[in-house]
Amino acid sequence: TFPNLPAEKAATSNNIPVDRQYPYSLTWNLGVQHSFAKSYTAEVRYVGTRGIHLNVQERINAQSPLAASGSSLPTFFSPPTQAQLDALPVTLSSLRPNNPVSGQGSRYVPAYVAAGFGGTSAQFCAAQGLPANCGGNFPFITSFRPYGSSIYHGLQTQLNRRFSDGLQLQMAYTWSHAIDDSTADFFSTVLSPRRMQDFQSLKQDRSSSALDRRHRFTTALLYESSWFKNGNWFAKNLLGNWLLAPIYYFESPEYATVRSGVDSNLNGDSAGDRTVFNPQGVPGTGSGVTALKNSSGEVVGYLARNPTAQYIVAGPGVRPTAGRNTLRTRPINNWDLTVGKKLAITERTAVEFQAQFFNLFNHPQFTPGRVNDISSIPLVSVTGLPVTNYLVADQPNFDHPERVFSSNPRQTQLVLKFLF
Repeated sequence: TFPNLPAEKAATSNNIPVDRQYPYSLTWNLGVQHSFAKSYTAEVRYVGTRGIHLNVQERINAQSPLAASGSSLPTFFSPPTQAQLDALPVTLSSLRPNNPVSGQGSRYVPAYVAAGFGGTSAQFCAAQGLPANCGGNFPFITSFRPYGSSIYHGLQTQLNRRFSDGLQLQMAYTWSHAIDDSTADFFSTVLSPRRMQDFQSLKQDRSSSALDRRHRFTTALLYESSWFKNGNWFAKNLLGNWLLAPIYYFESPEYATVRSGVDSNLNGDSAGDRTVFNPQGVPGTGSGVTALKNSSGEVVGYLARNPTAQYIVAGPGVRPTAGRNTLRTRPINNWDLTVGKKLAITERTAVEFQAQFFNLFNHPQFTPGRVNDISSIPLVSVTGLPVTNYLVADQPNFDHPERVFSSNPRQTQLVLKFLF
């Protein structure tokens, strides 16, 4: 039995909870348009969009022992002395989640522990009626809650020439900035983790969005020749009736999140753990670390193998300092071209042949995706390694898109049309 109707509906799988919070967006814009020179139109617009109650994937009963205790291990850029290491008060063992749940080292939120959804391994074993050394752990509770948000501001400009005298032109430029804290709540991208770094602090993930493209410029031209328009059939069809349609577009890089590839904050999840950021480091370089031990053999810190790197792996027990989506991938700088020839058969029928060139100049563009296609990219790179290695700071493929992504080589497509 249920105490009331809302409780009954909430507990019934084939009913939608009446108090569910759905995501929604607010959009506003202001634009000015002006026509001039008979065939031209210019427009300038400001567009803003705010996303509210966006879904966030989190483990609601998990926390970082580092945040709970306020302690973490240091990362050194030059070798410390043994005396310095022996003087460090915090060890990796003291941070790991093997102490009583109510004290330092707990990866479970105390309120969930009190409700029976967390605890030590021994407590889990006892709850299952198993020996105290069974080695099991309480599972994490994965939830999708509407706590995320986003904001977009864009300046959009456009110049159009309507088709006249055989010529059509469209030019557009957009400057925009997209900011969010939850780009993807499912495994729909490898560039931005689907879970936050700290399940109890979503604000740490507020940054430029993985969808942010600061600049985009596009030019599209369509030209149909008027040569021998009034000539005889042979002159008009053999020397005239040509079509030329070039398209150029530039798009600034997409942003990606650099990761350590280990559970740095010891919350039981390595998916969102970022790195230690070195502001004086060489842009786009990464480094692994070597564990440092005190005289008792306890890990008390880490030494960067390359102290001039910008991104340093945050070893277990280290609090990451790098932000989300700080690594710029490669831009798109692309030309496409269509060349066509029309041959009139009768007054109402014609045959048109087209040659379409995508990435006309075969310019290598190692972007995380495809230039002329919207299909997804494989999770395994062209070298056979996981694509995510491109974003792990100590991997050989780190920030080497030429080892991971396709160059988007030129593609040629031949088209034959019968017009009637």
